[in-house]
Amino acid sequence: MMEITGHTRFGGLLGSPVSHSISPMMHNLSFQTLGIDAVYLCFETRPEKLKETLEVFRNLDTFGFNLTMPLKETVVPLCDSLSEGAAMMGAVNTLVNENGRLTGHNTDGYGFLEALREKGVEIRGKELTILGAGGAGGAIAVEAFLEGAGRIHLANRRGRSWARACRLVDLISAKSPFGADLTDLEDIRELSDRIRQSDVLINASSVGMGDAGRDLSPLSSAEILKPPLFVADVIYNPRKTKLLRDAEKQGCRTSNGLTMLLHQGAAAFALWTKKKMPLDLVRSRYFQENPDED
Repeated sequence: MMEITGHTRFGGLLGSPVSHSISPMMHNLSFQTLGIDAVYLCFETRPEKLKETLEVFRNLDTFGFNLTMPLKETVVPLCDSLSEGAAMMGAVNTLVNENGRLTGHNTDGYGFLEALREKGVEIRGKELTILGAGGAGGAIAVEAFLEGAGRIHLANRRGRSWARACRLVDLISAKSPFGADLTDLEDIRELSDRIRQSDVLINASSVGMGDAGRDLSPLSSAEILKPPLFVADVIYNPRKTKLLRDAEKQGCRTSNGLTMLLHQGAAAFALWTKKKMPLDLVRSRYFQENPDED
């Protein structure tokens, strides 16, 4: 059991809903293992209450917080400073509190690319197609740019996030020697051309998530999925989405989003504590994959 003392610091997860999160288990196990006198909790928080919540927490001895939906964009103007990646993304998933000053970071993209590295996939100089330019897709695109990826192809439906996707493409193109471009997900021909040019295809949309999405794919046809294309999905429920099942049938190597969750949490833990999360222990306890699960 974790022992709460008069010196115990706290932080946690802000968002709605948060009761399903495994973040408290992974962080509290890490605190206990490393002998850090801290505790990680969940706080149900709606966007309209975020400003006043942070005003309270910044003046207490909190180490920081993770933010999940629907707060990742709402929190940006409430930060005192932003990391380069978070500023480019316009989204924050990790706050570090230093004497009442809140710095916003985004570890989602790093977590996903670290998960790819575990599969032997390095993105430096590689061409990527990312399906969905929202929170996860934008984070992955920015981190890929920062880590030296080649040309980045974003694909998104025309809608409320289209303008944000255009802004992101412009930002990356202005800084990257390889540039970036944006395709309408409904433009099958152009999207197929982008995928053919790519080394890695990443689904960062919600298509395929949960029981309701088990038989849905963001692609209308799997014929375009040919080795040596590596196909990855940010979704981890189910462990194998239809996109990943289709890709494996076509002979492509694949990866789901479960390990991304582990590594984005580890990156946040390092920002708060300046220590490495005991990854092997946390993985064995909470991130075991079932290789037979579809």
